[in-house]
Amino acid sequence: MKPATPRLAAVLGVLFAALFVAAMLTVNNVPHLSAPVTDYGAFYDGAGNTVVTAVAIYLVPLAGIAFLWFAVALRSVLDGLETHPSAMAHGLNLLSGVVFVALLFGGTAAMATPVLLTTIGGGAPLDPEITRGLSALGYGLVFLFSVRGAGMFALTTTTLLTGAGVMPRAAAVVSYLLATWLLLTATDHPASLLVLPAWVLLIAVVLLRHDRRQRRAAAPPSEAPTPVPTPVPTPRSEPS
Repeated sequence: MKPATPRLAAVLGVLFAALFVAAMLTVNNVPHLSAPVTDYGAFYDGAGNTVVTAVAIYLVPLAGIAFLWFAVALRSVLDGLETHPSAMAHGLNLLSGVVFVALLFGGTAAMATPVLLTTIGGGAPLDPEITRGLSALGYGLVFLFSVRGAGMFALTTTTLLTGAGVMPRAAAVVSYLLATWLLLTATDHPASLLVLPAWVLLIAVVLLRHDRRQRRAAAPPSEAPTPVPTPVPTPRSEPS
């Protein structure tokens, strides 16, 4: 089976980053956990329904699917390299990516439950305290647990790319710092998750540079023009 190209993996990473940033900016309009109960009642009983429904049904699932495509394409690129990767990093890499997407979907579903109940289920709006509880569940799944899976994915990917000689040392240092932030951060603000698309864009740049090196190495060497021999004049014989 032909492996994915680094360029394809980079394009899928950029697509995920764009969708994820759009989703996080939209989620930022949802009342935070510290918001008063009246904000929850007003948001989930009217104006905010369209926003949350759009995020739940479109942006977050599409971002998660794009991430899975990116993760699989990246794995294909790594498997095509003639290296012996770390068995632990190789095993945890794809698993942590799947954990991130699964918890992201679960947390978004919890946050969108009050909206789906009223817009699709036709039910009465939930009590604001129950809505706050579902939001707390969603925030916990996304900002405390799924982000850990993203951090482990970033950490193992950096290890694999560095071990394969694809990622330069300076980029590896930055990548490890971003992965550490994802592993250790604990906040409920959507802006904190923007570290993940920033890391993905860094990996996309590294993959594009690797793709350029591969294409240069595979290109046939340019042939120098064959020099045209200069004719040597024949000496004329003197008549005797």
